Amino acid sequence: QVQLVESGGGLVQAGGSLRLSCAASGRTFSINAMGWYRQAPGKQREFVAGISWRSFSTYYVDSVKGRFTISRDNAKATVDLQMNSLKPEDTAVYYCAATIRSIASMASSAPEYWGQGTQVTVSS
Repeated sequence: QVQLVESGGGLVQAGGSLRLSCAASGRTFSINAMGWYRQAPGKQREFVAGISWRSFSTYYVDSVKGRFTISRDNAKATVDLQMNSLKPEDTAVYYCAATIRSIASMASSAPEYWGQGTQVTVSS
């Protein structure tokens, strides 16, 4: 099993920045990719960004390209999401996730491991 604990999030004005962090523990050697999803009220969960654990491959949904940056620290088993130029439409609960499968799989199927979620609210 892998446990994921998120930190960061909160309330910020439009145009501001936030940084989310996710710490993995347990069988971290089994992780092949990690990423962040978000779910806004009344909307489906959306895969926002992902990063391979063993290469430099990354993925971003079009709506966050150029504003969000995902990074990882294998030694610490952490993955961060730096969110800049935030918009009200970025408001959602953000979930950290990890998978034993590929980063590409994260866009089409649910990862095996999830964090508890952290609220991000962007005011206009």
